Amino acid sequence: MPNIKSSVRSVKTDAERRARNFPVRSAIKTATRKVVESVETGNADEAKNLLTKTISVIDKAVAKGVIHKNAAARKKSRLARKINSLAK
Repeated sequence: MPNIKSSVRSVKTDAERRARNFPVRSAIKTATRKVVESVETGNADEAKNLLTKTISVIDKAVAKGVIHKNAAARKKSRLARKINSLAK
């Protein structure tokens, strides 16, 4: 536990922020995993539907400030590449 007053407050607010961000990050991981699983099974239509939902989840996380916009773009791009490789 820190001794400095501002550090004590910082620890408390960091814990609150972490608790607020965790479910959002978890939702991103879950949605991403569903897309990857549908790609692995070869179900292109389901994968495309799940991709739109996943992109929505990722964009909402960016709006809330949970992840950076470039990290979101990277995640969306990687998922789109997986689906596009399925089409070939």
